[in-house]
Amino acid sequence: MSKIAGFFVCLLVISLDIAAGLCGIEAEIAQNKVKHLKMWIFECRSPSEQAFKLGLAAAGLMALAHVISNLLGGCMCICNQEDLQKSSSNRQLTIACLIFSWLIFVVGLSMLVIGTLANQKSRASCGFTHHHMLSIGGILCFVHGLFSIAYYVSVASGGN
Repeated sequence: MSKIAGFFVCLLVISLDIAAGLCGIEAEIAQNKVKHLKMWIFECRSPSEQAFKLGLAAAGLMALAHVISNLLGGCMCICNQEDLQKSSSNRQLTIACLIFSWLIFVVGLSMLVIGTLANQKSRASCGFTHHHMLSIGGILCFVHGLFSIAYYVSVASGGN
């Protein structure tokens, strides 16, 4: 029963991350469809409501996938470098996957939020370009899914 539940958790997390990645890429496509005037590194354009909604959905789905994988994966506690060196290789892999999933989550979510906020209705102004923030954030959702699944599988196989 535990293996079946683990399979469904992995399927849920990877599905949420894939959906988030696709929403981020679609938001970038929607953002590129609005009229804009580009002058070197400055850009004047109208916000895209569809890009805003898709970017918000991508950020929410990525956050939900991260919360699920971390809550169901459990909490790993390594207090110092000596504990890490004495731990098994599976536990070290678990810690590495956890750290990478957090780093990718922070960077990916930040990029999705920056890209989404650039498409707010009240932001119809000129400023620095935020090119490809949504699509890069979407791609990082896919990478986040891989590390989250690796973390969950290593925990389930005895990384605790």
